[in-house]
Amino acid sequence: MQVQFSWDDAQIRRVFIRKVYAILMLQLLVTLGIVALFTFCAPVRFYIQTHPGLYSLANLTFLATYIALSCCGDLRRQHPTNIILLVIFTLSLAFIMGFMSSFYNTKSVMLCVGITALVCLSVTLFSFQSKVDFTSCQGVLFCMCMSMLFCAIALSILVPFGYIPWLHGIYATMGAMLFTLFLAFDTQLLIGNKRYTLSPEEYVYATLNIYLDIIYLFSFMLACFGGGRE
Repeated sequence: MQVQFSWDDAQIRRVFIRKVYAILMLQLLVTLGIVALFTFCAPVRFYIQTHPGLYSLANLTFLATYIALSCCGDLRRQHPTNIILLVIFTLSLAFIMGFMSSFYNTKSVMLCVGITALVCLSVTLFSFQSKVDFTSCQGVLFCMCMSMLFCAIALSILVPFGYIPWLHGIYATMGAMLFTLFLAFDTQLLIGNKRYTLSPEEYVYATLNIYLDIIYLFSFMLACFGGGRE
């Protein structure tokens, strides 16, 4: 017997959500492991800090895989190419976050990990239960992105004249707020009960977006609360 299902079928949507969060948990575990290795293991930390070329290579790999996965719809739906690209993307971004974390003291990194986890859990639960439609708030997100862009330009101009703590603090706070909203936005796109939704075929794209939201949120938390190593 052949049974026809639409993309809005509840069972298909539940399978889609479970698949996305299963992949996401693996990504976060890998990232946490690499961050912990670079933070706690002194020989590894010294090696990566004295070889900045690895950081540049990780950045190039991250950009290449991100462009491939986000811009090429056919490529990110082609198995197993999409999984291979997602693994490379995750490892490169995890290396970048580990490299950044290695310059902060251990307590502040663990504090930021805990804050990020609590914020992500709270926002996810709120997004699943809330009647507020974050998917229709693209205008607000766009305005905040423009504010972040202008603030980044101002920081790049003022950097040669010295470090300005309050301006960097404002920028980091804005970034944390922005990616908290993006996390709610992408979570509701995943759930599929609001104005806009993602197709269940786009599990790689959904995972990519939520993973990036969490990583950027963690990086801005580091900028807000992180303390440098002595």
